[in-house]
Amino acid sequence: MPEFFRRLANTSLTARVALGIALLLVMGGVFVSIAAFAYGREAARSAYDRLLLGAANDIASAIAVQDGAPVIELPVSAFELLAFAPDDRIGYRLIGPGGKTLTGYDEIVLPAGRREIGDGFFDGTFFGEPARFAVVSRRFAERTLNGTVKVVVGQTLLARNEMALDITRKALYVLVASGFAMVLLAAIVVRSVLRPLESIAGGLSMRDPHDLTPIDTSVPKETTVMISALNGFMARLDRQMNSMRHLISDTAHQLRTPVAALRAQADLFSDETDPARKDQIAGRIRTRSESLGRLLDQMLSQALVIHRGESVRREKVDLRDIALDVFEEGDHAVLTPEVEVSLDLGEEPVIVLADGPSLKEAVKNFLSNAVTHGRSPVRIGAALNGGKAEIFVEDAGKGPDEAVMAKLGSRFARGSVSRSSSAGLGLAIAHAVGDAFGGKLVLQKGPETGFKAALVFEPAGEAAT
Repeated sequence: MPEFFRRLANTSLTARVALGIALLLVMGGVFVSIAAFAYGREAARSAYDRLLLGAANDIASAIAVQDGAPVIELPVSAFELLAFAPDDRIGYRLIGPGGKTLTGYDEIVLPAGRREIGDGFFDGTFFGEPARFAVVSRRFAERTLNGTVKVVVGQTLLARNEMALDITRKALYVLVASGFAMVLLAAIVVRSVLRPLESIAGGLSMRDPHDLTPIDTSVPKETTVMISALNGFMARLDRQMNSMRHLISDTAHQLRTPVAALRAQADLFSDETDPARKDQIAGRIRTRSESLGRLLDQMLSQALVIHRGESVRREKVDLRDIALDVFEEGDHAVLTPEVEVSLDLGEEPVIVLADGPSLKEAVKNFLSNAVTHGRSPVRIGAALNGGKAEIFVEDAGKGPDEAVMAKLGSRFARGSVSRSSSAGLGLAIAHAVGDAFGGKLVLQKGPETGFKAALVFEPAGEAAT
């Protein structure tokens, strides 16, 4: 049985529908056959009972009284009626007032309790064969004869059974013909319904492998859901491929210059004989290596953020926990111990729907920019501000110029103070995190508050107001 279901799961929808209708028709055919046979028997019984009753009435009407005794001349019309069942045996019996057989077959016996009962029908046997009998009574109230004469006429059941079977056969013929038509019609309908799927499959197979544009095919309303899901999947795949292309482009763009510079400095170092000059070149190589390491860290962080933004399920995150985690990791205390960093968290939860690791990468880049290019003290925190949830890093510096501010957040943008040591990807990473989770990157600077970089989101959950 499991093997049957496994094979059934691999069959086409047309075959499944045809098989389902066929099984339904088989089960319905059994029921219809039983019902048709029962109806046929009842129809045959009713038809032939009327013939028996007509023959019995003809015989009863032919009874006369002579010399105080009933006499009869059997009418031909009675037997002409019974001749409609030519293969059946016919029997009759006339029973006088005293229960004596006047004429006919003594083998025909009224059932027990029916001797004084009036007209009707009963089942019995006639010379060992099943038979059906009709009883008609005629009462005489004359001076020479006072009593009832019963006329019993019967016939075997061959014609009745044949008629019942014939009705059943004809009903089954109709059922088989209509069933075949239904299966054929179902197959045609299923093929018609599935034709849009074939059109979609043909369109997809003829597409260029790099073509991830939405499918624009006229399909029935029921198939629109599948098309929408497929277009959504291709849109996510397109974004992933674009992210991968950007990452490869970024890598080629950003690594070419520092790697070439390292190679040049290494060549100078190998050719230099002056120890003082060698120490100077070694210092430049170390500086370039550190810059290259920061660049690689930022590019990996960007790839991680873009990947998680497309694939990770959104969860409720308290921005205070993100700020606390970044502060407690203490990377700034090791790399820039001279910069004072403080934590500013409120009492009220700051809940958003996002991804914790992606938010942490964005805030780390905020903090790295602040301690590297800003001025102490630096403040990191999260709060509800004007109905919005924000997580921020603020330093006491003046921030970049307005022209540079307009470009921050895009790839490869650098401030004037960071042109030699930063790839400009830190704020681009934060910008990508904001876009991925429905937020935005906000950069502010003022004469009293300093420079502030924040991610602003719509609050969710218990933080919503």
